[in-house]
Amino acid sequence: MTQQLNTQVFAYAKQLADSAFKAQSVALKGLEKIAELQIKALEKQAESSAAFISEAFETRDIDGLRTLWEKGTAASRENAERAVAVTQEIIAVTQKTAESLGALVQEQQQAANDAVAAPVAAVKKAATGAK
Repeated sequence: MTQQLNTQVFAYAKQLADSAFKAQSVALKGLEKIAELQIKALEKQAESSAAFISEAFETRDIDGLRTLWEKGTAASRENAERAVAVTQEIIAVTQKTAESLGALVQEQQQAANDAVAAPVAAVKKAATGAK
């Protein structure tokens, strides 16, 4: 009896560790994608800011300043749009990661239910056969 219980406990612990490893892997992949999106957005932001600043240093007259003002407004709008787009992509990645983790949880619950149901079914079968 003790051996059977130990076997079941070890099997459940192994299954739990495997599921935790899978969950960690899914979460890390999601974080990696999010970090990649943020780094790309930061690079684009830095490039556009550097271009704007270099243009600002080259401005010498009032007409250049007006043009610079318009470009600054356009650059701000583009940066805001880019930030919104990146945020939407991050939300999509987060949602996909959450769905994957939810599937892992359901898989774990089903496996636990099966692990509990199998010995119970065996006991019922043995009890029915003994009658």
